[in-house]
Amino acid sequence: MRLSPPLFQSFFLGGFECSTHRLADGRRLDMLAATQHDRFAAQDYRTLKEYGIATVRDGVRWHLIERKPGVYNWSSFLPILRAARETGTQVVWDLFHYGWPEGLDLFSPEFVERFAAFARAFALLLREETESTPMVVPINEISFFSWAAAEEGIMNPFVKGRSGELKRHLTRATILAIHELRQVNPATRLVQVDPMINVIARRDRPEDAARAEAFRLSQFEVWDMISGRLEPQLGGRPELLDVIGVNYYIHNQWQYPGGHGSMIAPSDPRYRHVRWMLAELHERYQRPLFIAETGIEDETRPAWLRYMANEAAAAIALGLPLEGLCIYPILNHPGWEDARHCYNGMFDYADASGRREVYLPLATELAYQEHRMDALLSGREAFVDVWDAASSTLDWAAHVMEDRTDAARR
Repeated sequence: MRLSPPLFQSFFLGGFECSTHRLADGRRLDMLAATQHDRFAAQDYRTLKEYGIATVRDGVRWHLIERKPGVYNWSSFLPILRAARETGTQVVWDLFHYGWPEGLDLFSPEFVERFAAFARAFALLLREETESTPMVVPINEISFFSWAAAEEGIMNPFVKGRSGELKRHLTRATILAIHELRQVNPATRLVQVDPMINVIARRDRPEDAARAEAFRLSQFEVWDMISGRLEPQLGGRPELLDVIGVNYYIHNQWQYPGGHGSMIAPSDPRYRHVRWMLAELHERYQRPLFIAETGIEDETRPAWLRYMANEAAAAIALGLPLEGLCIYPILNHPGWEDARHCYNGMFDYADASGRREVYLPLATELAYQEHRMDALLSGREAFVDVWDAASSTLDWAAHVMEDRTDAARR
């Protein structure tokens, strides 16, 4: 049973894919435009409310807003902001979802200064446009982005061996942005989002156990730095760590060092269920939590939501302050690299009038889970663990996702 007012207007959230980074061939992604959510935001928000979703994650496209240093044009953002206000939709805003303005060096001191100034300008705009309490993700997935962009070199700026440097740099930018956001509105809720992972040694390589555990523990570094537990010279303090959002997908558990055949399937006895990963996070930080991203593709979408909702319910039954679960993405979208039609949302591409076809199996599962969660949170029903971890459906999905990842790497 919930003992304090909920953080979100609905336990289940919808996440709009809002990546804006450049690909290796120079093309810049704009997922809000690709899904036409930027055109049909009001209609999208109203549609989600029909399915019980009153809170969403959405994005602010920095590269469109600040084309010249210090000059902000909000025309790309105001229609979305006003659509949220008019429909009564609560939004968790991502200020940085992998993209930044042209000509700005990601590693430069100027990046930190301009991002903090952008955060302040955003807070001032929100103060003028809405009376709701701002909820902001300053920089999405610092840990993942630092690994992908500055260790593996698979995301812009495509460098290697500098992930630790970038992680500290983006954390410093986040800390300064938090100060600016709270100076404008002290009530602002800050959300720090990163993947939640489990990494173990292979059975035939027990000598890798220490390295696997070190990689697993690296998931905590950004949260530790923001709270001042690690590298306090960056300016972190406990009060800067507010709400923790965790992104979790079927491929978030693997055997060190990764590669083909390394994914840990849900039926594997070494698989660590989400409830216990959340419990570890809460024990470490004592902060409100929510599942900020989770989803899967194709016909396994309902089964994955069933598993994740069951884990969320189990976490709440353990007494954890889990505030919500975000279906991400809520809209199908074109693949980043190949523009393939990704069937990973609850709603499909929009037609000329903004209407989107709903994927009924997922919508049906959501309705059941909303009813179940409402009964649990209101105290009308006790939690009953209904999931069989040996599900062949999710094992099959794990193998499919691994094959797709291997194909993408090739």
